[in-house]
Amino acid sequence: MDDGRPVIACFGDSITAGYGTAAGESYPDDLQRLLDQAGYRYRVVNLGVSGNTTKDGLDRVDRVMSLSPAITVVEFGGNDGLRGIPVANTRKNLDQILDKLAPTRTQIVLAGITLPPQFGQEYVRSFDETYHLAAEKHRIPLLPFIYKDVYGVPGYIQPDGVHATAAGNRQVAKNIFNMLQPLLKK
Repeated sequence: MDDGRPVIACFGDSITAGYGTAAGESYPDDLQRLLDQAGYRYRVVNLGVSGNTTKDGLDRVDRVMSLSPAITVVEFGGNDGLRGIPVANTRKNLDQILDKLAPTRTQIVLAGITLPPQFGQEYVRSFDETYHLAAEKHRIPLLPFIYKDVYGVPGYIQPDGVHATAAGNRQVAKNIFNMLQPLLKK
């Protein structure tokens, strides 16, 4: 429902969708509350789909573009890594998502994730580097680890070891909010 406020599109996978939490407990829901409390007039749209890879994101990037968002938070890659998809494929898809968004005048911010150590030091290092390379190439702000101050905090990660709890999502929203603040207009 378009109410005239500029849109912040949160575009990603299950982390964005709020997998495993109740309605209203995803990080985009909490981001909306933080924006409202701080007096910013934006409408946050949650475009998170659980299970999505960067390829799935590329396939749905037109949905983001149709909203003409003022800001787009791009959060993909975790499922690529967990499925062992070659890092080169993830980088190519992420680059294409960012390339498609660039001419729309949306301000893009990138949120990264990492993988558990059992995926091997070299794969994890290469995977993590993906976000830094994309942010540098596209000259966009990067939150290297969306779970900053979440992962390892008791009660902030669900028993699956992957998804944030409602409390964890509140911290994720703070991480995103802090990254967005220089881009926001009152």
